[in-house]
Amino acid sequence: MNDRFERLAQQLLDRNQKLSYGQARKWVESLWEDFESTRAKAGSTYEGQDLTEQIVMQWLKNYGPHLHEYASKNEKFKFLLEDDPFKN
Repeated sequence: MNDRFERLAQQLLDRNQKLSYGQARKWVESLWEDFESTRAKAGSTYEGQDLTEQIVMQWLKNYGPHLHEYASKNEKFKFLLEDDPFKN
């Protein structure tokens, strides 16, 4: 699972240089969790990590360059731009 998050975080960083690694990682984990919990709440059959990875990857392609703008305007996601625990 960690490998998937690492790969997705790197893809996000490739699309959005305004995010730090820690922020990208938090975005990936939050999007992943949101997708899986939303499907579960809707009663959908669990289709595995591969599907979730594909969906998150698509979101990163579509919205990745703008995620820093979205978070700064929405209090619910403000924590995604807070200090980076991975920063040196």
